[in-house]
Amino acid sequence: MEIQENIINKVAQSGLVTLDPAQFYVEGERVVYDIKDNLFHGLILKEKDFREFVKNHDWAQYQDKYVAVTCTADAIVPAWAYMLLANKMAPYAKEVVFGNADVLETVLFVKAVKSLDVEQYRNQRIVIKGCGDVPVPVSAYVELTQQLTPVAKSLMFGEPCSTVPIYKRKD
Repeated sequence: MEIQENIINKVAQSGLVTLDPAQFYVEGERVVYDIKDNLFHGLILKEKDFREFVKNHDWAQYQDKYVAVTCTADAIVPAWAYMLLANKMAPYAKEVVFGNADVLETVLFVKAVKSLDVEQYRNQRIVIKGCGDVPVPVSAYVELTQQLTPVAKSLMFGEPCSTVPIYKRKD
């Protein structure tokens, strides 16, 4: 006697649209420039010495890179110093931000999410994937929520087989 069972994929029939935030990962080399190496005794930024460094440094090494400019030393660094660095890196780097590597990643993800054409998700039931191979900053999830809430029928977090409801439009 042969028993035949029909397996029904309810997830596939649910009409859910899965959105993977990892698709917004921006490819490219990341660099953290720490201004602490320019401080006198690790404490003070000497303007004359710093300007000499800025004048002679090879800025081309930042070509096509994403750069975070920071200071990990416990020192007071004037804003103009960061401005000089950004000015010199701008012709070469794809992006220059103030902050650490996490801040850089956040900026890159948020910019990419803001470019999303949300109209393709109008009146859709959307699941924003929560797991993947690419670490996604929480800020990307927040930005996706802000972008999609006005157009989505519903918004969920997780996997189609196990979701956490975030938003459901009242019809």
